Amino acid sequence: MTVDTLVAEAPYTDDTAPWDTPAPEAVAPAVPAEEKPKKAPAKRAGGRKAKTLELTVTVTGTADGEWRADLKQGSTYIARNVTVAAAAVSRAAKELHEDLSTPIDAVIEEARAQQAARVSELEAELEAARQALANLD
Repeated sequence: MTVDTLVAEAPYTDDTAPWDTPAPEAVAPAVPAEEKPKKAPAKRAGGRKAKTLELTVTVTGTADGEWRADLKQGSTYIARNVTVAAAAVSRAAKELHEDLSTPIDAVIEEARAQQAARVSELEAELEAARQALANLD
């Protein structure tokens, strides 16, 4: 069953101007709920899945500030014992995630402090050796 919702317009008289009456297009007919368009079901992706590539990078650092890296695919080593600069390790960690870069930067800073202390010791030892050499003349 359908119901006509359009209202018949009153005839034009001298005391009513055309702008006082609503235009026919201003009155929208009601759409029954069962006639509303339904959403199309979501399309499913094809049966193919992307192939997963798994690489494992292991970075190892020493207290002396030397860094080495290994690259492994599955159980096969692609690269082993590659020397890596501490700055490169720090930059890579920052690119990956802050949770990785913060502890790595702390380890690098500790190694830097140990190396600075070692340089100070060696400089003092060198100065003592120079004075001993000067006293021999």
